[in-house]
Amino acid sequence: MEHKLRIGITHGDINGVGYEVILKTLSDPRIVEICTPVVYGSSKVAAYHRKALDLPPFNFNIITSGEQCAAGKVNMINCFDDELKVELSKATPQAGEAALLALEAATADLQAGFIDAIVTAPINKNTIQSDKFHFPGHTEYFESRVGEGKKSLMILLNERIRVALVTTHEPIAKVPALITRERILEKLEIFNRSLHEDFLIQKPRIAVLSLNPHAGENGLLGSEEQEVIIPALEEANNRGILCFGPYAADGFFGSGQFDRFDGILAMYHDQGLAPFKTLAMEDGVNYTAGLPIVRTSPAHGTAYDITGQNKASEDSFRHALYLAIDVCNNRATHRAAHANPLRKQYFDKSGDKEVLDLSAPDKED
Repeated sequence: MEHKLRIGITHGDINGVGYEVILKTLSDPRIVEICTPVVYGSSKVAAYHRKALDLPPFNFNIITSGEQCAAGKVNMINCFDDELKVELSKATPQAGEAALLALEAATADLQAGFIDAIVTAPINKNTIQSDKFHFPGHTEYFESRVGEGKKSLMILLNERIRVALVTTHEPIAKVPALITRERILEKLEIFNRSLHEDFLIQKPRIAVLSLNPHAGENGLLGSEEQEVIIPALEEANNRGILCFGPYAADGFFGSGQFDRFDGILAMYHDQGLAPFKTLAMEDGVNYTAGLPIVRTSPAHGTAYDITGQNKASEDSFRHALYLAIDVCNNRATHRAAHANPLRKQYFDKSGDKEVLDLSAPDKED
């Protein structure tokens, strides 16, 4: 029997739309035909949301560890001993604690190999803060917990566009100092590798945005393009990365030029995400690239303004689930394709005999 990927799902903020998009996605019986979902949360909280939203009845297979997950069913791990008070549309400390407990449980099962990937429902970045979580968001948390020393890269994407960020959750006043040649090169290398291994694009073309308006106008509106970004692009091209720019962000998106590239590297959060969410709010996905693990999430937040009203679309969450499956499969395909590269062969001086070079053992590309 073909192994179905086990996809862990964290419930996020219990006062937001997390359970709504989870329940709507998993109510499609076809989901368990392509993967084995494991929800980390609370069956009682799920039932509360189902009733509040007037959704059809839904049954979970209750288990205590990802190791017990059953194929063909939607599994649930209850992460709490105490009763949780759901306060729809409110940011509460208890909701933050509940989000963290689910995240910690799923991460532990991922490290143990009981699940293959994680899809995270939206959290409130303020209420989740604690001694165990002192990060600006999920991306930085996973880099610290399961990154194995590797750097992460936030990529927002749908079928049409992929946008990555040099800086993520940083105050705008700090951004210019963080735009360095080394950081741009680091992000370009992660982006290029992810496009190749996670999305199976053989020779990715990456557009790089400028920091300043009109790409700095040759120094008139800022010097970062001339002194930092352009030298970084030249070095990246020397390393075999096909990157182009820097492009002024307004004209780049306004003219539709983004359609010509496999990926876009923006300098800061809103520069990349404002146009991305305009183009792809309904089906956009947040993907954490660069790490040994696979983690995705919907591109939207807790959406307190529509919580409990049965107005939240599950499209983004469903696409996040699909992407987690696709990346796991693509990584397996890439590993298989590069597991046993051909050894070098050459002819002796007479040209009559082919000799196999045994000077180096097989290794991955």
